[in-house]
Amino acid sequence: MKKPFLLALFALLIGGYSAKAQDFTYKAKNPAFGGDTFNYQWLQSSATAQNDTKDPNAVNTSRERDPLQQFQESLNQQILGQLAQKLVGNKFGNANDPLRPGNYNVGNYQIGVTPSGGGFVIRITDTTTGGQTTITVPGI
Repeated sequence: MKKPFLLALFALLIGGYSAKAQDFTYKAKNPAFGGDTFNYQWLQSSATAQNDTKDPNAVNTSRERDPLQQFQESLNQQILGQLAQKLVGNKFGNANDPLRPGNYNVGNYQIGVTPSGGGFVIRITDTTTGGQTTITVPGI
């Protein structure tokens, strides 16, 4: 006797409420599918942060370098910096230590300095790759 009464009470309670609904609208987040273009950077950075796939052909830049190799690179940079300083000094009249014509070997670089019309032509060749850079410093 209790079961029919409970079912009737439950039906009255459920039936007493009116069902409510709202329109469902879909707006894409991804700009490739019509979403807001301002979401692109956020989506790209999220995807990049989650990407743990490693490129097998990528150069490993995080490996530890040999201290001797670091010293050699530092020395090469300092010598090239001194050369640039002398070039600037010659260009702007600070000729206390002038650049002399000749060929110089500095680490992996071969530097040729030749006078040209009151100025200098400097050819820097990377002996490991064969790449060349030519700098022309006009005379003043």
